[in-house]
Amino acid sequence: MSRRSRDKGQGFVLDSLRYTYNRSNILTQEDLGKIHGATMEVLARVGIKMESPRARKYFEDAGAKVEGEVVKIPEYIVLDAIHSAPQVVFLAGREEKNDYSVRPGSVAFINFGEGIDVIDPYTKEHRRSTTKDLAMITKVTDAIGVLPVAMRAVAAADKPPHMQALYNAQVMFNNTSKHWFMGPDGGENANLIIDMAAKIVGSREKLRERPIMTFNVCPTSPLQLNPTTTDGIIEGALNGIPVNIISMALSGATAPVTLAGTLVTHNAEVLAALTLDQLACKGAPVIYGSSTSMMDMVHLTTPVGSPELAMINNAVAQLAHYYLLPCFVAGG
Repeated sequence: MSRRSRDKGQGFVLDSLRYTYNRSNILTQEDLGKIHGATMEVLARVGIKMESPRARKYFEDAGAKVEGEVVKIPEYIVLDAIHSAPQVVFLAGREEKNDYSVRPGSVAFINFGEGIDVIDPYTKEHRRSTTKDLAMITKVTDAIGVLPVAMRAVAAADKPPHMQALYNAQVMFNNTSKHWFMGPDGGENANLIIDMAAKIVGSREKLRERPIMTFNVCPTSPLQLNPTTTDGIIEGALNGIPVNIISMALSGATAPVTLAGTLVTHNAEVLAALTLDQLACKGAPVIYGSSTSMMDMVHLTTPVGSPELAMINNAVAQLAHYYLLPCFVAGG
């Protein structure tokens, strides 16, 4: 396992002398170093598009170069953020018996999320999901003992789009005793959901001590952080809510067709978002996430059960371990 150390005059650098390679890893230590180096070059020379002036201001104040809506991030800023991000993230359950911590050496499972359609269990109709569907599925995930945490499985598509996140949160709060993951859909909704959680635990201060939810945020590939994403990151960081940064780059579509190229794109997006999280609040809980896969060039679909997804997410887990960061990866 790698460790972080300080190099005088260079800021925080990565010392990977203790990284252990085994036959289940798709990348060698040399590969990881090359991907890291290429990622730092992309962030410093190409940059990340950020439409939010609020987000750009954090980077400008830290010393990054802002050119219009593009932020070019020097390596030392990224490494400082990696160093300040915690290696262990505490996920409080609605009930204390369901507390879980993401830490080195621990592995846990979570249900698939972000579904928009269901097959009705009674009529067999293929239709859009509803709040009732979400409640039923959430109760099932709450009952499955091997899942220490839960994810919002389907959308409350029977509610207005700009308010779906609020209904999703209400259903999750009411139907699981576990910690849960969900996208807040922007800063305004994030704050309203935080208020809901604070009412449950007693106050925003107590919510910092026992964060009972995690915000999922997704960069837009290639190399963009839209306002919905950056606002969710900032509000989560400022309020002690864990933020799970899930890149969804697609090899051959929104990322280079090669595995290495896709990993560089993915890594740049996640580390840029993580850096924003740490600039907003140093030491805020954050998770290195992935649902990156590949594009089927024949059928123009994203086959999440493909061998490429397994290869990419094996490599992503290695990258997270390389930086000593908690990780969340797709299992197919």
